[in-house]
Amino acid sequence: MHNIKKYKSLIFDCDGVILNSNKLKIEAFRKVLHKFNPLAVEELINYLKNNFGTSRYVLIDMFLKNIISKYEKNHLKQDENIKKLIQNYSNECKKLLFKSEVAKDLKELREVTSNIPWFIVSGGDQEELREVFKYKKLYNYFNGGIYGSPKKKIDIIKYHIQKGIIKHPALMIGDSQLDHLAAKHNQIDFIFASEWSCFRDYASYCKENSIKRINSISEILNTSN
Repeated sequence: MHNIKKYKSLIFDCDGVILNSNKLKIEAFRKVLHKFNPLAVEELINYLKNNFGTSRYVLIDMFLKNIISKYEKNHLKQDENIKKLIQNYSNECKKLLFKSEVAKDLKELREVTSNIPWFIVSGGDQEELREVFKYKKLYNYFNGGIYGSPKKKIDIIKYHIQKGIIKHPALMIGDSQLDHLAAKHNQIDFIFASEWSCFRDYASYCKENSIKRINSISEILNTSN
């Protein structure tokens, strides 16, 4: 297992790593898109499960432009639009995220790594994330910053490396293929957290790509003491 104390930056995905919120976000999509053909909604959900971390802006745009047309001939006549759906989704997300479970031993891990800046880099909406983390009294743990969509993870990390804010060696902990690719592109070490992940093929993906896997961040704490 990695010696976490050797890193100068620790980057965490939010959903499925810090918060047990992947299934909650799927539930939010189902509620917001309930007017549409259920088969179209399930196609989006199946895509989301294997591509967690994709921005809601991208997902809803893809749903309206590419998916719904397969199932509803008159979909363009509906009064739904991207901004309205995103706002409705955001409202549902906040309700659910405020109640979401927080990863165990987070406070203890923060104490063990008190000299290392922590970052959140998420596919979730940036302002929404900051609001939720303040509500849950987690905001101050992430002294490096809390970042999210509409910018992409890979670009958020690249920008903060270029600005000297994220420093190497760095470690990212995520629960999706997208997290791994964002870390790999930016030459950052990566650990896959599987307990709350919705990525069905994570075991074979981790094996094929020689990715270290943990159940939850509690395991990192246990190897850092």
